[in-house]
Amino acid sequence: MASSLFGYETLVHALAGATGSVVGMAAFYPLDTLRSRQQVEESNKLQGSVWELVLKLAKEEGLESLYRGLCPVLQSLSVSNFVYFYTFHGLRRSSVSKSSALKDLLFGVVAGSINVLITSPLWVVNMRMKFDKNLYNSLFEGLCDVFNKEGVKGLWSGTLPSLLLVSNPAIQFMIYESIKRNLVAMKRFDTYSAFLTGAIAKAIATTLTYPIQLVQARLRVGKSLKPLYDEVKSNPLVLFRGLEAKIMQTVMTAALMFLIYEKVVRLVLTIMRVKITKK
Repeated sequence: MASSLFGYETLVHALAGATGSVVGMAAFYPLDTLRSRQQVEESNKLQGSVWELVLKLAKEEGLESLYRGLCPVLQSLSVSNFVYFYTFHGLRRSSVSKSSALKDLLFGVVAGSINVLITSPLWVVNMRMKFDKNLYNSLFEGLCDVFNKEGVKGLWSGTLPSLLLVSNPAIQFMIYESIKRNLVAMKRFDTYSAFLTGAIAKAIATTLTYPIQLVQARLRVGKSLKPLYDEVKSNPLVLFRGLEAKIMQTVMTAALMFLIYEKVVRLVLTIMRVKITKK
């Protein structure tokens, strides 16, 4: 079991997952900015189609506003996905029984829980940096400031909904791996299939868990949930505010991530196996 958890193949999966997620997020970051603002802000000015709103923000606040907080987000995302992919694939390789959708779901929940407990402080800080460009100069400065002012509780604010949200990547990976197994059995799985499969898996997972994501976003920036609760009483659909932008951003990000992930894994493992064979 130990050799599977700490083997080079597990490390390759983790590095490939981190790389793919960073590229995917960087490519579609303006959509993530829009989604965050729709979740947190009370203003009705962010109404309209996704692309209309992206152009509106760029015109009114400058193009740089769409990329505010990009660097800390990519730093946090790389750490987060490294932990998730490493844990998920380490557990799969350690398992002696045959892979199944239920096992993938269980491994996804465990990997997600470990990831949340380790990386929550990173997301608390970069969420705040996204809304105030002058708040901190670096992720490390933000971590120190939140700890000094709010203590451990502040760094892990929003952890409960985050733990509930481990269902999101768990569902995503369960669907992805299930479809992948079937396509591999039919010898029809390639990197482009990975793109489409990743998109489908993420779309389903995001839609099912979106209300929890909205609550999580508000807690991370220190917003009270009372105004949201009052709005939901008159209009329950408020819980899905920003879903269109979130679906577009996460689906395209996840699709690109899985495409790059599969390519990197295949390339690195092929090179390493050739070297081992030559020896």
